[in-house]
Amino acid sequence: MMKKIITFLSFITVIISCNTKEKQSAILFKKYDETLALKKQQNHNKKRMQFKLFQSKVLDMNTFFKPFEEDLAYFSEDNYKSLKPLILEQDIPSLQKSIKEGKLSYEKLTLFYLYRIRKFESDSTKSLNAIISLNPNVLKEAKKKDKNITQISEHSIYGMPILLKDNINTKEMPTTAGALALANNKNTDNAFIVQQLKKEGALILGKVNLSEWAYFFCSGCPLGYSAVGGQTLNPYGRAEFETGGSSSGSGVAVAANYAVAAVGTETSGSITSPSSQNSVVGLKPTIGVLSRSGIVPISSTLDTPGPMTKSVIDNAILMNALRGFDKSDPASKKIEEDYVQNGFRNKFDNRRIGVLKPLLSDSIYNATVEKLKKVGVEIVEIIPPEISFDGFVTLLNIDMKHDLPKYFADYADKSVNIKSVKDVVDFNLKDTILRAPYGQQLFEGIVKDSTTLAQLEVVKNNLKIEGETYLQTLKEEHLDAILSINNYHSGVAAVAKYPTLTVPMGYKDSGEPISLTFIGKPFSERNLLTLGFAFEQLTNVRKIPKKYN
Repeated sequence: MMKKIITFLSFITVIISCNTKEKQSAILFKKYDETLALKKQQNHNKKRMQFKLFQSKVLDMNTFFKPFEEDLAYFSEDNYKSLKPLILEQDIPSLQKSIKEGKLSYEKLTLFYLYRIRKFESDSTKSLNAIISLNPNVLKEAKKKDKNITQISEHSIYGMPILLKDNINTKEMPTTAGALALANNKNTDNAFIVQQLKKEGALILGKVNLSEWAYFFCSGCPLGYSAVGGQTLNPYGRAEFETGGSSSGSGVAVAANYAVAAVGTETSGSITSPSSQNSVVGLKPTIGVLSRSGIVPISSTLDTPGPMTKSVIDNAILMNALRGFDKSDPASKKIEEDYVQNGFRNKFDNRRIGVLKPLLSDSIYNATVEKLKKVGVEIVEIIPPEISFDGFVTLLNIDMKHDLPKYFADYADKSVNIKSVKDVVDFNLKDTILRAPYGQQLFEGIVKDSTTLAQLEVVKNNLKIEGETYLQTLKEEHLDAILSINNYHSGVAAVAKYPTLTVPMGYKDSGEPISLTFIGKPFSERNLLTLGFAFEQLTNVRKIPKKYN
């Protein structure tokens, strides 16, 4: 009898323990008083880093984690620590190998990331405000992947939890572009690239914060801020270093190991900037390589999605999963390129690379060029020509004035009442403190811009010529790439429609990341990845953020 009573009491203890865990997780995310932190932030030497707020005023992360309460109640800190060596900073081939060997599963991999996101984002001293929503079905999908596993290549995206910038449509989660005007943009189809990812077996873990409306909204406002997601913070220097934009959450989440990889979008620097600032690998492909259908636009002329990863090999794997011809995107091209092929060689054989002479004054860039010389790279020093960038804002203004209504008509939830840029401006004016605390100067500029479509074509052509002129040595000198720093020349590459790949190059004395950006000829993504891989193997500089190891 006593034995039965003890067994019963043990059972009750387990039930109480589990319930306690569930209650704890349900109230884990609490709003904190940010008054002192904001006061301190006003002393920052960069004006746009003098934030008005940190936390989102509309998100409740507790609701995102509700579908996972039961599973996470049985996933302990010890489980998390035991999996860290298998997952943290590991590339996709390593993860697939561990799964094949039975050391890991897709379910455990997904649980690890969910636990890690909850662990850091519920800590007011470490939260990065990178996550804007989570896929409520992701654990169920991961369990199905484990049941259906067959012969999976080590270069497969199958079962890998991926985060998406929140301007990319998904069925399971709203697509807000960070704007409260799109808070009800919930019932949409998956964007074409999301369909491609799912076909290849990827797990969509969730959506990440971004600079609102892809940072073509307010003037001089903080990078990584959105009214929906709050202020994204850089894990290498929380509220000290900028996150880069506009794919801020994508860069931050990858750097902090919140997922295997993320997808960002770029018009001009929106992948290269946050990749550089967060010491991750970012590829901005040639326009037309990846579909833009179902993505909230700025410019049909310049927009493209692209992969953001911890390593070059993962970047190539994600590129393979994202690609595909999309007949609904007029710019889409039929690309047969296999970006992984048989892997990459880690040598710079017979390479001619251009370096921009004005950048040699940067000590890290200069030291990098010397390293490349030592391994046999032929360096060609370039003094770039002076060019005019007149009309760049006009291009974005008029493209967005016409492209955003097309998105609303073709891809948005039909219940969304916003139909134009002016509608967004008017919506925000009803509560500027909540909806546009930093203003909406760029959107107001779009409304006022009266440039005609005929005039726009002239602007586009002039800008393309200017960009090609700046980068003309690529073809004239038969260069494999031109080297830049971070997003310094992203605008030039954008208007020329040339791809860019940024790879971690080092860290400043302050600890702020700095990256080397390879600019290549159109449709030379595989070549850029080959160069990036060789550079990555040569230098191997990426370090996990200290407080997020």
